[in-house]
Amino acid sequence: MSLPTPATPEAVFTYAAPRLKFGPGAVSEIGHDVAGLGARSALVVTDARLAATGHPERVAEALRSAGLRAEVHDSAAVEPSDASLQEATDWARKNGPWDAIVAVGGGSSIDTAKAIALMTTNDGDLVDYINAPVGGGKNPTKPLVPVIAVPTTTGTGSESTTICVLDVLEANVKTGISHASLRPRLAVIDPQLTMTQPSGVTAAAGMDILCHALESYTAKPYTEFAAKRAEQRVPYCGANPISDMWSREAVRLLATSFRTAVADGDDVDARGAMALAATFAGMGFGNAGVHVPHACAYPIAGMVRDFRPDGYDADHPMVPHGMAVAMTAPAAFALLYPTDPGRHHEMAALLEPDTAGSDLGRDALPDALRRLMRDIGLPNGLVALGYSHNHLPQLVDGAMKQQRLLATAPVDITETDVERVLRDSMTLW
Repeated sequence: MSLPTPATPEAVFTYAAPRLKFGPGAVSEIGHDVAGLGARSALVVTDARLAATGHPERVAEALRSAGLRAEVHDSAAVEPSDASLQEATDWARKNGPWDAIVAVGGGSSIDTAKAIALMTTNDGDLVDYINAPVGGGKNPTKPLVPVIAVPTTTGTGSESTTICVLDVLEANVKTGISHASLRPRLAVIDPQLTMTQPSGVTAAAGMDILCHALESYTAKPYTEFAAKRAEQRVPYCGANPISDMWSREAVRLLATSFRTAVADGDDVDARGAMALAATFAGMGFGNAGVHVPHACAYPIAGMVRDFRPDGYDADHPMVPHGMAVAMTAPAAFALLYPTDPGRHHEMAALLEPDTAGSDLGRDALPDALRRLMRDIGLPNGLVALGYSHNHLPQLVDGAMKQQRLLATAPVDITETDVERVLRDSMTLW
């Protein structure tokens, strides 16, 4: 199970990451940091639930104390859509201009901030920039105002990445906008802001961290792509030595903190380790890429009808992104095991250190994932989310539309492969 070697293999990989400030109390310095970027005004983007905690207004006050004009806008949706992003952009245009966009919240707030930064500086409609084939796949032609990410959840890694994820409502599909200019200029990670994160959110978001690390580590190596010219290079370049390092460290941190953080949200050490793991995994997959579980996650989340997850303050059915990714992860890694058994064994041993040195096989990593998912209270497969075998054609079609992600898989992924993964994910234990 391997890909053919290109006639002229790639010999160059790229790596990029935002500036990073990490530690308890780090957010108190954000006024100094944003002013240091030359900004005189800043829009603080958040959601209504988080706005009620007071964190976004405190960030705005810190910005004002540094001499900036700052306003809080709390329209970020729990799961951003083309409609919610357009609404946020319209408000920002009407009340701007802004020299910086500061996102305070989870991946949804950060992705909303990215869209605002894009659409208040570049011409055209949002759909023009959405990844093909759903949208036009247009690249921005003008520089974006800087995005500063202050994550309050531990999971998405959006503070490190070049991706904005959204639902396209009329097409009933989840997709994204991807470009290097969307990467935040600065990530301020303060573990104290994650202490109020509900257990269900911690579980789903933590699986997103884990899958980021596992998928980037098992992605197609950069040397197996055909050589590119400078103008052809994209943020996702395949597994490489630097992304590998971040991915390994993320899994090591999760192995000792994930279950504890879900069971006891007041555990400061576990929360800190999860926050660091999220950023490390983002630095890994934000350069190497993700593949099958993430591709399958888009239709799983986009086609939801009735499921409502614990811990999420949403007024509509939804499957959190990390939960959607996790559902197919065991089956996906079972499928891809022959591409590099050593890497799969390494990840299984990092996730469950007690198994190090054991005679590991094809099921080592899938079984470790199932045990973890059961322990942290995730649903038992796609059936628990409301899906059945009757939904397989639509789910397969939705996953196959994510060719930007599937291109990073270590083998050419067919519809048959995707159907097998989804079928094997209906029930997990």
